[in-house]
Amino acid sequence: MLKIADERQVRILEMVREEGFASIEHLAAHFEVTTQTIRRVVNRLCDQGLLRRIHGGVSLPVPDQNLAYQSRQGLNLDAKRRIARAVFDFIPDDVSLMIGLGTTPEYVARALTGRRDLRIITNSLSVAAAFAPNPDVEITFAGGTLRARDRDIIGDAAARFFAQYKADFGIFGVGGIDEDGSLLDFYSGEVEARQAIAANSRASLLVADVSKFGRNATVRGGHITDPHHFFTDKPIPPAFRGMIEQGGNEVHVAIESNERAA
Repeated sequence: MLKIADERQVRILEMVREEGFASIEHLAAHFEVTTQTIRRVVNRLCDQGLLRRIHGGVSLPVPDQNLAYQSRQGLNLDAKRRIARAVFDFIPDDVSLMIGLGTTPEYVARALTGRRDLRIITNSLSVAAAFAPNPDVEITFAGGTLRARDRDIIGDAAARFFAQYKADFGIFGVGGIDEDGSLLDFYSGEVEARQAIAANSRASLLVADVSKFGRNATVRGGHITDPHHFFTDKPIPPAFRGMIEQGGNEVHVAIESNERAA
């Protein structure tokens, strides 16, 4: 169980990620604490590089840097778990899967450990670790230099690795989705790895919660209409709905269990 301070930190990160900025006064009112208390909490987040101080409040770090992997794991947790469950329901036993980097693909991997006779091809140490305890899974891991902060291998090494195989399904996340539908990431090597998965899979699956719509990242690669399937947690925002419908890819909205029962 998280301590209350940790719960506040996770929620503050979520709020800033959703809105791009949060004032000290707004955060204090939301958590029903004093501004001094909130300043102490956000100062710890800023000291860790998870947020940055700006006049009157806090925002995300500079746009060409993503949050540290461990920090991203706790963001939009329920959405990631619902997306992962929807992918589990979609993927059968006895198939080959390419699974890319990022926290949402990691949650998908955790869910898919319940499947049998899978062949996993991945550049993510977290994905490999999720499947490792399952004796029914064969894991092939990319060679190259590990990004310790993000627990993955990217760039040309990852692209060459994925090009050696042809998988039944390719599963990948994305750093952000631009207003024109472009898929964005924080480093060119991340784009190379993601596009290699898509190019070498018979069916490609983008997994991303709705907070990625409009989220800023600096490296462009691919379009939201490229993947065959898009798994998300809520209905597509109206500004993006038309282009997705015209693109013809299938959208899977992972509704909450109580909504499913209704």
